[in-house]
Amino acid sequence: MHPEASLIATIAMSLLFAFAGGWVASLLRLSPIVGYLLAGIAVGPFTPGYVANTGLAQELAEIGVILLMFGVGLHFSVKDLWSVRWIALPGAVSQIVVATAIGALLAHFWGWSLPAGLVFGLALSVASTVVLLRALEERGWVQTLNGRIAIGWLIVEDLAMVVALVLLPALAQAAKGGGGSLESLLPALGLTLAKVAVFIALVLVVGRKVVPWVLEQVARKGSREMFTLAVLALALGIAYASATLFGVSLALGAFFAGVVMSESDLSHQATADSLPLKDAFAVLFFVSVGMLFDPSILIRDPMAVMAVLLVIIIGKSLAAFAIVLLFRYPVGTALVVSASLAQIGEFSFILAGLGVVEGLLPAEAQTYILAGALLSIALNPVVFMTLGPLERWMSEHPKLRALLERASRDEMSELPQTICGGLSNHAVIIGFGRVGAMVARGFEAGKIPYVVVEQNRQVVQALRKRGVVVVCGDAATPGVLESVGVATAKLLVVAIPDGFQVRRVVDAARVGNPHIDMVARTHSDTERDYLERQGVGLAVMGERELALSMMGYALRSVGVHDEAAGMLVAGLRNMNGPVHPKAAS
Repeated sequence: MHPEASLIATIAMSLLFAFAGGWVASLLRLSPIVGYLLAGIAVGPFTPGYVANTGLAQELAEIGVILLMFGVGLHFSVKDLWSVRWIALPGAVSQIVVATAIGALLAHFWGWSLPAGLVFGLALSVASTVVLLRALEERGWVQTLNGRIAIGWLIVEDLAMVVALVLLPALAQAAKGGGGSLESLLPALGLTLAKVAVFIALVLVVGRKVVPWVLEQVARKGSREMFTLAVLALALGIAYASATLFGVSLALGAFFAGVVMSESDLSHQATADSLPLKDAFAVLFFVSVGMLFDPSILIRDPMAVMAVLLVIIIGKSLAAFAIVLLFRYPVGTALVVSASLAQIGEFSFILAGLGVVEGLLPAEAQTYILAGALLSIALNPVVFMTLGPLERWMSEHPKLRALLERASRDEMSELPQTICGGLSNHAVIIGFGRVGAMVARGFEAGKIPYVVVEQNRQVVQALRKRGVVVVCGDAATPGVLESVGVATAKLLVVAIPDGFQVRRVVDAARVGNPHIDMVARTHSDTERDYLERQGVGLAVMGERELALSMMGYALRSVGVHDEAAGMLVAGLRNMNGPVHPKAAS
């Protein structure tokens, strides 16, 4: 078969099997990812029937990783990265150390050498950003504080793995006694850090000016085709240049390409244009993972596979949970970060492959890592599904939650005792993002007293410097709303984007003050209807309000009288369900 025919066959059969697997998984109410992984096993070399070209599949999967990380960068601005640095950087480093130590202990139990144990532990310590992003996108959590922390955490892990990949050859020389030593590691480390620093500086300083300007010039030509081509060329070009010139991973280079492109006003169009390709190649990534897996390992050595899986899902998650709580973040944040890390992915494969090539890892270690990756990726949606029940269970055991969130109680104890007793008929704002901050400006202009509940400690510190009364914590946690005087408050403004969290806050507020008026933010008609049934005075859906505001302006622009246009908009605003042309007539 000609090479081009092999390429076409690999793409066609991989997508065909992935579609079948994803369809069956959805019928069984499982994540489509499970179906994609099983499709990879079906077309892999360890099962009978058609066998796809593994090398080509890996390269196609790399394109999927590049496009997916590019999409992360488009949604994740430098400001977002900077806002979570205090938890993402020390948290990720601490978690890598703990997970590596656990993996090394397991390797020592199997009789492996210390270098082998360190590489094995490192491979188990780093989660897949591809899998995480899929999980967060499915739940609409990418733009939430917990989502930003989880993504920032994994970006720090990726950076750490870039350093580890450069140091592995030197470590192999030192282990073999071939002239390598600890001193030889320092120049390699320094050179790697310098390259990464130069790359990031160039991309963020030069790229933030050049890339948006290029997109603007292409957009002026009016060709959708050229604009799409420019977006893909920039994404793949920056990723390739980062790997070739600076030794940075393709995925990390693509991420920063997306970050600089997000500075352009055309970033939303860039996202829309790259979405179909991103989804298709992301599927090929999961198929390629399945192709590497030999199912017979589950029969030959099930206890070793189970041990690796427990390290990934239980060991890493518990370590991350404890670390997040130690940094005085709420239980909800700790649960999301723990679930995000309960899997391994692309960097684990690369580390394992290089470890085997350099003679640091035994061959069976790579098989164990692949088995752990496949099973943990397949089980990760199940892990995320447990977050809701765990949150509810925590709510039913307030003493346990208060013990875990002792830091939050300490945070509250720092506030003046006059917060609850000295305020009445005040407003409480839950979440101080763009929406909450705008509401607060309105309160300040109207001289209305208000108190803020916010989870981001940096935002809390900034507000306190301004003299704003604010509590750091999760508003659904027992004791937090009481600390801001919800019993005597007149209004509760729930400005957080997470629909599940909004429900919990509304329920907690209703218990603390059955008569309090509430306004909440929502993203669907179904959620809005639910909140209104719970007694929320106004549930605001952003897209709906945007459409009504645009329609009001449009009606006035075409000559409709202000009063008539206002009445029509008000009538549509009070309607249940989506706005339809027939209803307007």
